[in-house]
Amino acid sequence: MPIRRLGTSGLEVSAIGLGCMGLSFGYGPETSKEDAIKLLRKAFELGVTFFDTAEAYGPFVNEALLGEALAPFRDQVVIATKFGFKNGKTDLGLDSSPQNIRNVTEAALKRLKIDRIDLLYQHRVDPIVPIEDVAGTVKELIKEGKVKYFGMSEAGVESIRRAHAVQPVTALQSEYSLWWREPEKEILPTLEELGIGFVPFSPLGRGFLTGTINANTNTKFDPTDFRNIVPRFNEENRKANQIVVEKLTEFAKKKQVTPAQIALAWVLAQKPWIVPIPGTTKIHRLEENLKASQIILTKEDLQEIEDVFSTIQVQGARYPQHLQQRVGK
Repeated sequence: MPIRRLGTSGLEVSAIGLGCMGLSFGYGPETSKEDAIKLLRKAFELGVTFFDTAEAYGPFVNEALLGEALAPFRDQVVIATKFGFKNGKTDLGLDSSPQNIRNVTEAALKRLKIDRIDLLYQHRVDPIVPIEDVAGTVKELIKEGKVKYFGMSEAGVESIRRAHAVQPVTALQSEYSLWWREPEKEILPTLEELGIGFVPFSPLGRGFLTGTINANTNTKFDPTDFRNIVPRFNEENRKANQIVVEKLTEFAKKKQVTPAQIALAWVLAQKPWIVPIPGTTKIHRLEENLKASQIILTKEDLQEIEDVFSTIQVQGARYPQHLQQRVGK
């Protein structure tokens, strides 16, 4: 597995990390503890050194899961977690107060069974708490040795700049893929200017770009699956967006790889400081995803993809309105 550096911070991680949310939260029933631990340890065996969690995933259970699974090789991996919601529950609203940041950090250290958090993200920008206070609190935690690096998630350019002026931001985590390219407008140029790494979540379009979610009515999500409330995944928009998967599949067949592998290779090809974190609950999908790090797309390949995808207008919002209000602040 190739290694990448997140911006100019010096933090080095595997070129593809593992988003761990789906093992416990968001995409249907929780994976059994035994199977989840097997998958996490298999990821490490295959070269993954970057694992992403949050107190809100569960809440709390995902951090505890990682704490147990990664304990045998703690010093060989980078663990990222997040603060920012009241009592760790996304439906209770935001809380990036300095006291909550400290409380979450202390609790996360215990659940993760570690003495420092490698990368601590603000999960969403809290409009009530000045971002300078947030960055300042993390700066104190870094001085105390409880945190190594500071990150932000789904933040807008102004918040990134203001936070970075107080405590250098190592990484921004936001959605980015062939079917969500909004970060290219302002976010990526700003990160490049400031020397901040980029960690795209949902680089496979929440599973859509794998080709396993199709336009017909047979695609049913579990009642607890987050995608049930995502406009982009309603039946009408799935049908309209099927062209994305069809074109991706055509290109993948020419390369004799899978659509998921092309989608990940495309993300990796955009900048050398981008580290996607696809999630999965299945070992065969994990193996498939990680092989994308070996795929080199030429300038001609990238231009061909660009020529095709620039003509496609993806239908549907990526979040329902009440969640859309929390991003890009």
